[in-house]
Amino acid sequence: MHGPQGRDARPIRVLVVEDSREDAELVLVELADDALPHEARVVDDEAAYLAALGEFAPDIVLSDLSLPGFSGRRALELLRQRDEDLPFIYVSATLGEEAAIAALRDGATDYILKQNPARLASAVRRALAEAAEHRANQRAEAELIRAQRFESLAMLAGGLSHDLRNLLQPLLLAGESLRDRGDDPQLARLGELVRDCGKRGLEMVQSMLSFARGARRAEEVRLGALMDALGLLLKGSVPRAIRMQVAVDAPELSFAGNHTELQQCLLNLCLNAIQAMPAGGELRIETAQQKLEADFFQQGEQPRPGQHLRLSVTDSGTGMSREVLARLFEPFFTTKESGTGLGLLSCRRIVASHGGVMRVDSAPGRGTRFDLYIPLQEAPDVAEAGGDSSDLEGLGELVLVVAEAASELSLLTDTLDAWGYQASASQSGTAALQWIGAYGLPDLVLMDADMNLLTGVRTLAALVEQGYDGAVVMLVRPDAPPNPDELPPLASLHVLDKPVTTRKLLRTLRLALAGA
Repeated sequence: MHGPQGRDARPIRVLVVEDSREDAELVLVELADDALPHEARVVDDEAAYLAALGEFAPDIVLSDLSLPGFSGRRALELLRQRDEDLPFIYVSATLGEEAAIAALRDGATDYILKQNPARLASAVRRALAEAAEHRANQRAEAELIRAQRFESLAMLAGGLSHDLRNLLQPLLLAGESLRDRGDDPQLARLGELVRDCGKRGLEMVQSMLSFARGARRAEEVRLGALMDALGLLLKGSVPRAIRMQVAVDAPELSFAGNHTELQQCLLNLCLNAIQAMPAGGELRIETAQQKLEADFFQQGEQPRPGQHLRLSVTDSGTGMSREVLARLFEPFFTTKESGTGLGLLSCRRIVASHGGVMRVDSAPGRGTRFDLYIPLQEAPDVAEAGGDSSDLEGLGELVLVVAEAASELSLLTDTLDAWGYQASASQSGTAALQWIGAYGLPDLVLMDADMNLLTGVRTLAALVEQGYDGAVVMLVRPDAPPNPDELPPLASLHVLDKPVTTRKLLRTLRLALAGA
């Protein structure tokens, strides 16, 4: 950030455009007398001026108005073509009132008369402070726009997730139905492939939705799903000149953590690595399990000896000096023109919130490697156990299935019929009420809560009014669960997020019937 002491607390770089050595020395003496730490370069022609703008990268330009073969106006024009915000102050003996007004209108920051140099240092300080404030406001505005984009993305992802879940539901149910046909091994393998594709699609939908919304919750994180989602987010961001390699040693590994935050952290590191290789190179993302001893941890870190998951991001880019490494995690420190300096700090906080630690190894010319060490704790018991399928079979119970989507309705009834239930289909709440009027009360009602004509909650209330007090299993969208206060009192009501796997559905049916 620019300021009176210069960017990153270093002396400010002053570019002086002046053909008189004596006048240039007087300008620099004024800055020195005011105890303003600075480095200076003096130029007097256009070629040297353009070279200095690139090589010297000044924090401020102090320019005379008139030079042989060059001019302050031309210097200002060239600067504004490159940078609209860098302070530019005229220091001239010939600047009249009209010329001064024109200079400010053309983009100059201020003007100082050589006959009155005492105001120079204060004008420089003020110009640098105003530039720093302007850049800070620009960063804040950029972050606001970014936040608004993420909010729009969350809304879009929320709408798409509903349609995608409905598309994935048939893959999960049909895949498992095919897999469970033991008389045809080829059909069983095809079913397993279909089911796995459905599960992988569901994981990606959940990852994208969670990332867009910035969800924060303790959950089971599956390493393979985390890396797949990262690859999906990076797709299109990796230039052709960069070779990306991903090596995952145990994709089925699960651990307790937050999928969204770890994904955000890895994405940030990967994007930084890509920016560090403007001419191309190699980006490698790898995982491994590693046992850490107590002496691995540094002062200020909480020692957690034992098994850890190591997530590594390595690039072959420009690398970082010792000075940069020493300040890497300082708030607002950045080597990028448009960066906020908060990305790596956020990464370290995310890793720390998982009980882990972060390491970085880098040097100029040999690239950078970040290692994230996450302790492997027992994950929440959210996975479905295999178990004996005999305890999932129905006993001929009559199940009324209510869903508007024809494909979902057909698959649900076919699945229940195959597992020993008597399933009857109704494509709306109204049809379900008519079915009960004609055939009586079922043993269990399986319904999709997301119906347009008569919602699942209203259908359920109408069924209760008809005298139904049996078991109910309701399939709901995770982002739109029913209001508990609107549900009628039932002894055995189970709510499942869509899409649902066959085994989870069957297990819930047995529990609901037992509870009723």
